[in-house]
Amino acid sequence: MTKPEIKFLEGPQSRWKEFKFTVSVLFEFIKGLRALHFVGPCVTVFGSARFKEGHPDYGLARNVSGKIAQLGFTILTGGGPGIMEAANRGAREVGGRSVGCNIDLPHEQYANPYMDKWVNIKYFFVRKTLLIKYSYAFVVMPGGFGTLDEYFEAITLIQTKMISDFPVVIMDKEFYKNIIAHNEVMKAKGTISANDTDLFLCTDDIDEAVAYIQNNTIKRYNLSPAIKKVKPFAWLFERK
Repeated sequence: MTKPEIKFLEGPQSRWKEFKFTVSVLFEFIKGLRALHFVGPCVTVFGSARFKEGHPDYGLARNVSGKIAQLGFTILTGGGPGIMEAANRGAREVGGRSVGCNIDLPHEQYANPYMDKWVNIKYFFVRKTLLIKYSYAFVVMPGGFGTLDEYFEAITLIQTKMISDFPVVIMDKEFYKNIIAHNEVMKAKGTISANDTDLFLCTDDIDEAVAYIQNNTIKRYNLSPAIKKVKPFAWLFERK
């Protein structure tokens, strides 16, 4: 968490400090919404910042993102290194659009060089909202606590009908086998519904993943691969 978030979560502060934090959050949302308003329909790729080029999952993210970008989607990531870099790079290499929503972390987060556009956000919860808001599908690559947080946020919003039931693809079956197995435990205990395991696809097959996204987005929502031209408002100082 960032320092302002840590302060805020320590408990009640003075009303002035809480007001300043609230205003700061509002401005972060406005900044993010303005930056990403014209990026077109996205597919968000979640994954570790720690995998370098040469790692099998770096290559997997790069390849699957390239194929998704060829469908006409903008690839949206957390904007950092590792899997995020691989996904942005895959989109860039096939001539697709590549954008990011970055956050500053002390050890592992910096903006990767494969984005056409990105925005830096102070707060994790604002960043997570933006990564979900613009996407018609989510690809979950191997990662740590942050990746799992993003995945569970998206799948919970889908499960509770807070957003449409957009497709979620989990890649690397070996990496996620224990989490997939735990879904069956939850189902047996009645903590999730029997059909909740239908909310995602777990696969190692790139073509299967791309077809699943295509069938449950472009065909389902009648999307056009061409980016809809939305004119920016000059009086709001907007730029594409």
